Amino acid sequence: MTAQLGEPENIVLQARDVSFDWSEVPLHWIPGDPVATHLINVLHLLLPAGEEWFVKVFKEALPYVKDDRLREDVLGFIGQEAMHASSHDVVLDHFVEQGLDVRPFVRQVEFIFEGLLGDRGLTGARGQAWLVERVAIIAAIEHFTGVLGAWILNARKMDAAGADPTMMDLLRWHGAEEVEHRHVAHDLYMHLDGSYRNRVRAMTMTVPMLLTLWSRGHKFLMARDPLVRGRIKGGLHHLRRTGPAGLTPPGRDLGPSIMRYLKRSYSPLNEGSTSQALAYLASSPAARAALR
Repeated sequence: MTAQLGEPENIVLQARDVSFDWSEVPLHWIPGDPVATHLINVLHLLLPAGEEWFVKVFKEALPYVKDDRLREDVLGFIGQEAMHASSHDVVLDHFVEQGLDVRPFVRQVEFIFEGLLGDRGLTGARGQAWLVERVAIIAAIEHFTGVLGAWILNARKMDAAGADPTMMDLLRWHGAEEVEHRHVAHDLYMHLDGSYRNRVRAMTMTVPMLLTLWSRGHKFLMARDPLVRGRIKGGLHHLRRTGPAGLTPPGRDLGPSIMRYLKRSYSPLNEGSTSQALAYLASSPAARAALR
C-alpha cells in the first residue's frame, strides 16, 4: 500500500518494550472528571481480550499470506498487539488495587472474543470463510484504533486538564503504534478476500458492537467506582460534553471516518500521520525507559 506523499515508507514494524509505573496514578486520572476518565478507561476493559484475539486470528491467517512484505507486516502487527494487550492488562490490576473490581465486565468481553468470535473448530472452506470474516472485522476495528490513535496524539486539551502523564504516555504510545500499523489489517483482508460487500458488512457489524460495549463498559465503571458510588449514571450521552471539551474523541471525527471507510477507494494510510507517530515513539518516556 502506497504511503501519503512525504510520509516514510517501508517501515519495519516491531514490538517495543515499554515500562510504566502505576503506583502514583490516581483512579480519576483526569482530575475532577470521573466521567471523562472512565469513558477512556473502557478501552482498558476491551483491549486485552480484543488484542489477544487479533493475535490469534492473524496467526491463523499467516499460512494464507503469499506476499513476503505483507507477512513481515503481519508478524510485526502480532508483536505490537501482544505488547498492547499485556500493557493494558496491568492497568486492570491497578484498578482492582484501587477498589474498582473490573473482572466481571472483563469476563464478558473475553466471552465475546474467545467464544462468539473464536475459531469455532471449523475446517476447510467453512473455516477459511470464517477466518476471512474475522479478519474483515479486525480491519474495521483497526480503522477506529487508527483514528483514535491520531486523536490521542493531538489531544492537547487533556494535557491542559491535568491528565496523568503516565496514563497519557500509555495511551499515546499505544495510539502511535496503531497509527504506525494502521494499514496492516486492511492489507491482509484485501490479500485474503478484498470483497467490498464483505468489508462494508463487517463495518455494519462492528459499529453497533463497539458502541454497545463502550456504553455498557462506561455504565459499569461509573456504577462500580468506589469514589463515585453510583451517584453519576454512565452512558454515551456524556460524550456531548466531553467530546467538545477535548477529553474524549468528538463525534465529528468518528462519524465522518466511517463514511470514509465505506468508500471503495478507502486507504487507512489517509488516516493519521506516520511521521507524527514515529516522532512520539522516539520520545515516549516509557519506550525510552525500556532502552536503559
